[in-house]
Amino acid sequence: RMGHLIEGMLALARIGRHDLGHVRIDMTVLAESVVADLRRGHAGAWPAIAVGPLADASGNPELVRQVWDNLISNAVKFSAGPADAQVSLESEVSAGEVIYHVRDNGIGFDMAYAGKLFGVFQRLRPADFPGTGIGLAIVARIVERHGGRVWADSRPGDGACFSFSLPAPSTEESGTP
Repeated sequence: RMGHLIEGMLALARIGRHDLGHVRIDMTVLAESVVADLRRGHAGAWPAIAVGPLADASGNPELVRQVWDNLISNAVKFSAGPADAQVSLESEVSAGEVIYHVRDNGIGFDMAYAGKLFGVFQRLRPADFPGTGIGLAIVARIVERHGGRVWADSRPGDGACFSFSLPAPSTEESGTP
């Protein structure tokens, strides 16, 4: 466990040193790739995951991949089990930014604790589910470095929706990793 905590802290520290190098990112391809990789490495119950057509964004593909990985992993972790478990990935374009949503119909959480979600070592369910409490802090750091924002909405027993925004790609940006 200590090794995982140290690895998480190092990953969080490295985010500040990454060159952002904004390029156009095909978010549908990136998110589908993350889902496929997670599924290959996952044993046990797996929810139905629907990746809608996602709007492109601007950013560092490696870092944005980590955002998707952490959010989808959490959605799977907190919704897997019931036969009707579902996760969906969606986007919407709004005034120079693209907003992405990762929704699940899992266990949810009390919004009274939403302020703790994106802090380091802040876990709402430490005994019930594995994790170090660093994943959402990494998501927040990456998104904020890209000039975006991150937030969550939920009700206990009624799933959760984690959302983040990234800059919309400009017309000069090329390349879609």
